Amino acid sequence: MAQSDKQARQSVDQAKDFVIESIGETMDLYGVTRSIGNLYGTMYFEDSMTLDEMREKLQMSKPSMSTGVKKLQEYDIVKQSFRRGSRKQTFVAEKNFFNFFNKFFTKKLEREYTLNLSAIAESQPILEDVMNDENVSEEIREDAREIYNQLENSKAYFHWLEQLVEGIRNGKIFECFPPPEQDESK
Repeated sequence: MAQSDKQARQSVDQAKDFVIESIGETMDLYGVTRSIGNLYGTMYFEDSMTLDEMREKLQMSKPSMSTGVKKLQEYDIVKQSFRRGSRKQTFVAEKNFFNFFNKFFTKKLEREYTLNLSAIAESQPILEDVMNDENVSEEIREDAREIYNQLENSKAYFHWLEQLVEGIRNGKIFECFPPPEQDESK
């Protein structure tokens, strides 16, 4: 390899590393460890990878790689793939960030509204019991009423979030916020 090719390869690798690092940091913001984010970022630039290839590139243990891949598969942003002539499992990352957004965020947001609506459903009957108990002071019953009403009002947000997730899944969000046209020749 000529010296200029060697320097060019280093520049290309450095550019990829900047993006991998930013993907890792971004996913960390949303509750996925930075190392798993770096794994996704690394896979983003590859056609497909085995666990051994991932381990070699990221200098992580094979169990860590396996755990990371499983987590990414839970979000449906990494899939197992077939590589002719290899008996090892290979994996490929979602390359389209609009699809990534759809798969990753719908799972996160769905968990948010499910957990919170469930907690509200458990809490409100308890509060109703307190509100209706004549043996409890008016001060505590009023406190229970305020909390009950606060929870009741918060349901609007969680139902809106549920609709947002459905809008992301069925693509209606892209009618309001269409993705820009992409030039495939670049």
